[in-house]
Amino acid sequence: MKSSFKLLSLSICMVLMTVFFVGCTKKTAEEINFFNYGENIDKETVEEFENKYGIKVNIETFDDMETMYQKLSKGGTKYDVVLVSDALMPRMIDQNLLQKLNKDSIPNISQMEEDYLNLSIDPGNKYSVPYMFGTVGLIYNKDVVTENVDSWDILWNEKYKDKIFMFDTYRDTLGAALKKLNYSLNSTNPKELEEAKQLLINQRKLVNPIYGVDNGTTMIPAGETDINMIWSGEGLNLQDEYPNLVYIVPKEGANFWIDSLCIPANAKNVSAAEKFINFVSDKESALRIADEIGYTTPNKEARLEQPEEVRNNPNAYMPKEIMDRCEIYTDLPSESKKLYDYIWTEIKQ
Repeated sequence: MKSSFKLLSLSICMVLMTVFFVGCTKKTAEEINFFNYGENIDKETVEEFENKYGIKVNIETFDDMETMYQKLSKGGTKYDVVLVSDALMPRMIDQNLLQKLNKDSIPNISQMEEDYLNLSIDPGNKYSVPYMFGTVGLIYNKDVVTENVDSWDILWNEKYKDKIFMFDTYRDTLGAALKKLNYSLNSTNPKELEEAKQLLINQRKLVNPIYGVDNGTTMIPAGETDINMIWSGEGLNLQDEYPNLVYIVPKEGANFWIDSLCIPANAKNVSAAEKFINFVSDKESALRIADEIGYTTPNKEARLEQPEEVRNNPNAYMPKEIMDRCEIYTDLPSESKKLYDYIWTEIKQ
């Protein structure tokens, strides 16, 4: 009996110790915190990474890049990986909010197209790895809009009064007006900005545009609008889903943007962050992510695996003559931001 009792006691102790250590393992498991712009990653890729490396990925999202910047600049919350826009990249580098990458730990950066590396926002990609890119363009209902659409001019056509959708964001909408006038969408010239302002005020009188952001993606397939400003990912996805919808990049050029993965200066788990960036930069991950979220991938090997109608779509992967007319937004000086804010108030009043 004593022997049996000892064996039973030993068994209970072993079970308790197992439970204890399993619990400890779960609590001390390696993890990273990823601060992402919206839902710009697919669930399968995250799960594959977690299973391969035993590293849990905690994802927090933001819907405005300035919100991300403010949170990182305050330094209270620690993230290991963050998605950073082109416009904010130089500012965050200058303010030491990002740390230099160990490229030896991110060999998959070699899979990126040269066109999307070594840009002025981060020469030599010392701090960033390209993740996705796209444009701001136009989508229109070809069953209703029968003329050729290749220019921002269509947004001022009285024929489509009450059926035109504009972004309720001053950089995008003023950018469209500046491009229509053949000015830079990063203009800080008061005379040029005044012209763009008058153009948008006149547009309100001519076509009474609807201002919004994400709601445009539901309005045009529902027939509530006929021509929309739209981001390329949403535009190309809608074009795939609805045969009557067409996405284009206007001939005058547009905003070309590129979002990149970076490691904040105060990251807690740099090694795991590098593993994550390298994993999502691989061909298979990049292909799956591009397919899921609809934006174009800077990964040249992934692009080769995409369907022909995607990889050869000039409004997704733009030819040089269009690309040369597109611009990355620059981070405006504070005085210019005040001028933009003032102009935007006058347009919207």
